[in-house]
Amino acid sequence: MKKVDIKVGFRCNNHCLFCAQGNNRNIYADKETGEIKGILREARKDCDAVIFTGGEPTIRKDIIELVSFASKLKFKVIQIQSNGRMFCYAKFCDEIIKAGATEFSPALHGHTAGLHDYLTRSQGSFNQTVSGIRNLRARNQMVLTNTVVTKSNYRHLPEIAKLLTDLGVCQFQFAFVHPIGSVLDNFGSIVPRMKLVEPYIKDGLDIGIKAGVTVMTEAVPYCIMKGYEKYIAEEIIPQAKVYAAYGIFDNFNKLRKEEGKSKGKRCQKCARHEACEGPWKEYPERFGWEEFSPVRRKSNNEKD
Repeated sequence: MKKVDIKVGFRCNNHCLFCAQGNNRNIYADKETGEIKGILREARKDCDAVIFTGGEPTIRKDIIELVSFASKLKFKVIQIQSNGRMFCYAKFCDEIIKAGATEFSPALHGHTAGLHDYLTRSQGSFNQTVSGIRNLRARNQMVLTNTVVTKSNYRHLPEIAKLLTDLGVCQFQFAFVHPIGSVLDNFGSIVPRMKLVEPYIKDGLDIGIKAGVTVMTEAVPYCIMKGYEKYIAEEIIPQAKVYAAYGIFDNFNKLRKEEGKSKGKRCQKCARHEACEGPWKEYPERFGWEEFSPVRRKSNNEKD
């Protein structure tokens, strides 16, 4: 299923320490309603799934209208990628579901208000997001959460996983922080070392797996994910067309691999070289390649 990712603008009611969009909210204006409808018409020619993202799409006054328009165009999947705060309002949930939204992707970055609100720099955001997830699940909606892995929260990934499974989410993802945007100003205090993160990610995944929840990671290479390779999101991410403020990208997957990620010399020897995208390129630029060991190729007489 080919999807289109529409960045409707960069305004947001959170101010996350790790925001990949950085200062874009002060540089680019939101797309106009008519412009987004035009994008939806064009995208529907070859895409059957749409993701509304930003910034924060749910704070737009026209978001219900836009979702309804996408529904009338018969997109099979209409996903709202969000910080989840607006879903704490039952009326808003009912309206956006009635308009045609089929999936919701809220973000939860901590197991407590103190941790989550610290990372989002928005007091009260944890309680609103958790309430929003509860509201959506009470309405039997598909909830697919994202947790950005940072130096502040990686030790708590199992606890975050426990909270998410208790909330009844359908899927959760641990996404290693992308060291761009706001992260560049405080790289050392935000970006953890992957080898330190590894056991906590795996313990968190185990909690979801045991609970029967779909789980995955993003931007964590195969050599870090030994034994958990089938939970690497890059294995299943569908081809995406992205409409950003600064351009249109017909094949964002290709762009992500060629310009966003990188591989070192030793990666050429890895058994997973073709499948693996490597880490975000900024990570080895700062930390080097010592943590990444090529996965050994099996000999012909070894069994899988």
